[in-house]
Amino acid sequence: MSKTDGRSSRWDAHRRSRREDLVGAALDALRAVGPDFAVDDVARAAGVSKTVIYRYFSDKDELIDAVLERISGDVLLPRLLGELALERGDDRARLHAVIAAFVQLIEEEPALYRFAYAQAGRSGRADLVAATEGQVAQALGRLLSERLAAAGRPTGPAMTWAYGVVGMVQLTAHWWSGTRSVPAAELAEQLADLAHGGLAGLLPPDPGR
Repeated sequence: MSKTDGRSSRWDAHRRSRREDLVGAALDALRAVGPDFAVDDVARAAGVSKTVIYRYFSDKDELIDAVLERISGDVLLPRLLGELALERGDDRARLHAVIAAFVQLIEEEPALYRFAYAQAGRSGRADLVAATEGQVAQALGRLLSERLAAAGRPTGPAMTWAYGVVGMVQLTAHWWSGTRSVPAAELAEQLADLAHGGLAGLLPPDPGR
C-alpha cells in the first residue's frame, strides 16, 4: 500500500508540475499571439502536441482558468498588495506607489491585461478583474479603517472609500490602456492626486506629514 501511495504521490506531483509548465507556455503564447490564442499556439510554445495539452486540461476553458489564476497569483496581486503593504512617507506616496505599479503592469504586460479584462464577466468563469479589485480594495480598506480607528472615528466608511478608489483607478486605467492619452507617469500622478485629494478631506491628519 505504501509503495502504491508513493507512486501516486509522485504522479500527482509530476502532473502538477507539468500543468504549471503548460500554463507557462500558455502565457508565452498569449504574449506572442494575443488574447485570442489557440491551443495550437500553446502546443507550439511548449514544444508538444495538442494531445499532450489535453492530457492535463479537459478543454481550453480549463486552461484559460489556470492562466487567469497564474496572472492573478503571480503577476497582479503580489506587486499591488506588496506596494500597498510597504511603509511610505505619507498617504499620497502609498497611493501613488500602488497606482504606478498597476499602470506599469499594463505597460509591461499589455497582452495579459487585455486577456484578463476580456474574460471579465464571462458566464461560468471566475472574474479575475473583479477578484483582484476586491482583494486590493479589502487591503486598502483595512488600512483606512486602522487610520480611522486610531483617531477614534467610525470605521464604517473605510470600505466604501477603498472600493471607490480602486474602481476609479481601474476604470480610468482601462480607458487609458486604449487611448494612451498621457504618458504612464503622468497618468499615475493624476490618479494619485485625485485619490489622495478625495481621501485627504475624509481621513484624520496624515501621520506622515
